[in-house]
Amino acid sequence: MTTIHTNENFISRIIREDLEQGVFSREMATRFPPEPNGYLHLGSAFAITTNAGLAEQFGGTFHLRMDDTNPLKEDQEYVDAIVRDMEWLGYKPPLHYGSDYGEQYYAAAQRLIGNGKAYVCDLSPDEMVRYRGTLTEKGTDSPYRERSVEHNLQLFEDMRNGKYEAGEKVLRAKIDMGSSNMTLRDPVLYRIIHAPHYRTGTMWCIYPMYDFAHPIQDAIEGITHSLCSIEFKEHRPLYEWVLTELDVSEPPKQREFGRLNITGAVTSKRYLRELVSGGHVDGWDDPRLPTLQGLRRRGYTPESIRTFFGEIGMIRTSSTVDIGMLEHAVRQNLKPRAISAMVVLKPLKVVITNYPEHHIEWLTVENNAENESLGERSLPFGREIWIEREDYMDVPERGFHRLSPGVEVRLKGAYFIRCEHAVYNEKGELIELHCTYDPETKSGSGFNARKVKSTIHWVEATHAAAVEVHLYDRLLLDEEAADPTTDTSNWANRINPHSRQIITQAFAEPALSQPAANTHYQFLRHGYFYEDSRYSQADHPVYNLVVSLKDSWKGGKGSKDVKSSKGSTNSEGSKD
Repeated sequence: MTTIHTNENFISRIIREDLEQGVFSREMATRFPPEPNGYLHLGSAFAITTNAGLAEQFGGTFHLRMDDTNPLKEDQEYVDAIVRDMEWLGYKPPLHYGSDYGEQYYAAAQRLIGNGKAYVCDLSPDEMVRYRGTLTEKGTDSPYRERSVEHNLQLFEDMRNGKYEAGEKVLRAKIDMGSSNMTLRDPVLYRIIHAPHYRTGTMWCIYPMYDFAHPIQDAIEGITHSLCSIEFKEHRPLYEWVLTELDVSEPPKQREFGRLNITGAVTSKRYLRELVSGGHVDGWDDPRLPTLQGLRRRGYTPESIRTFFGEIGMIRTSSTVDIGMLEHAVRQNLKPRAISAMVVLKPLKVVITNYPEHHIEWLTVENNAENESLGERSLPFGREIWIEREDYMDVPERGFHRLSPGVEVRLKGAYFIRCEHAVYNEKGELIELHCTYDPETKSGSGFNARKVKSTIHWVEATHAAAVEVHLYDRLLLDEEAADPTTDTSNWANRINPHSRQIITQAFAEPALSQPAANTHYQFLRHGYFYEDSRYSQADHPVYNLVVSLKDSWKGGKGSKDVKSSKGSTNSEGSKD
């Protein structure tokens, strides 16, 4: 499976040069190392496809590693979700756990202490911040920095044996409190946490920090290129310091690529958690979220997501990509595979007064105008049908070519009908249209004596399936709301109140009363839809809008694949 372009970029060039120069005697290897404290999102998927794609490109290996060395945050639930999401995305790599390496971390820490490169510090967290200095002022050495090796080894063993409370002591690297890189100012390597771990229970009460565990994990697993997002660049010197001080042969190389941001979408795990915990969305699988669970529930396909990343390629710095580019990839993926369907979202009844009462005929229409192999289906047609309310105007505006008094249109796959008059109730509300049909104009009959300017979709009333439809728009009102540097103290004011519109009773072709599993539908003139896995029930199907038919992005030119439905026929290329 090719997941990114194989054209050379700055990362692939580094890897190729390393392999050509024989830097590593082992096989090229990459990994994806999530902390199991949340759910994967598009940013995570970009990292997955980047690492997996490069391993594939160079004939190497790729695996999944749980960075699970913080018992306060992690849970098996998240491990299972990460594995499930990666399999859905198309990857099933070998699984490793950072928590399996407890003794190796401990031995590595002892070695640093023995070499005079680490010490136990008693400073409180607040004191440590003050001693650390600022970007313009050097830090100050801890008063515990010159403890003897023997004393540090004993204190560290006491930490492991649970003799101290959380925060009472930490193990720190002894590097340089005057370094211009704040990461190197005697960073914490180990801290005390008295909490059960989801895998190791109470075996440990001390846990390594990520910056210490990360290079050791990579070395243990034979990683050659440890690819991280750009915010870890300033941590690279510490990564290399750990490997050097531990005398690791052929040490893995950390290299960074840009973080992917999507317009109008939150791709920060922290902010996603705020949206979920604050009740602003209905869970991690809310179809408005860029989590893989949300995208899967909405109906996005893994193929379209991989195509999207392939179009982006490798990015050097943090970049924001127009979400329209992803939506375009979804449309292109669904166009040849979705089953066409006629669904009326805002129903208006039409009575065809010259059609025989109680008579139903079955018409044949194609399932996909782009893909004949998907076959055909039969639809009932009768005296009473539903059409979209917006397909009628008493006094048509300029450019409106659908139904109005005396105007004739084609019913998709059926006949021409002419509006004779509209019926209103005592409140002046439009309740139905009375129309007549011309039996000679049946679709497929070859009739061409006259033309009409528009074709509209419809659903026969007595066989119609009542369905619920959820329409989605961007979750956030403005792009700044998705910026991680923006104050997010009041999400309620940042969320688009129209990001989800629920239509409780739409009318659909009878087959949609029992949607086929894992099937995408193209609701003519509306968009691509998919059954909602959370709310849909056997007697009450619910469909989510995957993506609309209108394409605002195509090669960055802002062109559209299809015309707007206003005043025109729009069935995404469907044949009449």
